[in-house]
Amino acid sequence: MKKFDYSLNYEELDLRKQPELYTVGRGEQGVLMVEPYKSEILPHWRFKTPEIAKESSQKIYELFLEYKQKDDFVGMDMARKFLQMGYTRARRYTNHKGGRKYSKEDGSILPYQNDKVKAESAAIFKAQWEIAKTDPDYVKMKQEHREKYESENAQEHG
Repeated sequence: MKKFDYSLNYEELDLRKQPELYTVGRGEQGVLMVEPYKSEILPHWRFKTPEIAKESSQKIYELFLEYKQKDDFVGMDMARKFLQMGYTRARRYTNHKGGRKYSKEDGSILPYQNDKVKAESAAIFKAQWEIAKTDPDYVKMKQEHREKYESENAQEHG
């Protein structure tokens, strides 16, 4: 599995036009970098309350489906990453008021809390993320993308 390439100038690149440059990477890698998807999805990404999380996760999943309709794997994967990030960030706010996990002073982990509202927001995003990441077309397209562009046998693009 190829590592996410942080050296590319994502501000200047349009990965819709150059999907061969996209690397799935691990988890949420590149979620706030890859254009034009970041600009299309980020404005909809919110998790402050369960109502907001539900609306946000549904809108991002609609974008996932729109990308799927256009056979745009990179868009689908970016939408999946935003759903995953909705879950992980809401979980962080569930456990740590203000979202800060580590102490500024000594780097130790701050005390845990259990914010039930943020926990519900996290659960909403997690459910939508599960649907996206197990979508049969997404799974197939992810495998094809990795074989075509990320495997050791992939031809060099240039």
